[in-house]
Amino acid sequence: MRRPYLTKEICIRVVQKPLRSEPQEHNRFRFWAAVPELDGRFLRVVTLADKLTIHNAFPDRRFRP
Repeated sequence: MRRPYLTKEICIRVVQKPLRSEPQEHNRFRFWAAVPELDGRFLRVVTLADKLTIHNAFPDRRFRP
């Protein structure tokens, strides 16, 4: 597992209650939210066009609310 500190549940929570979301190229969407399990850091979750299928997720050090 490349990112053992991330769980499916955390990613779903970010998509369901994002602080910010926006469309991305190639019919994908970005979602950001602070995650307590990551000491309040912001997690970016990228989904496919259906906004359900998770494509990628990672802590986003450059995100500013």
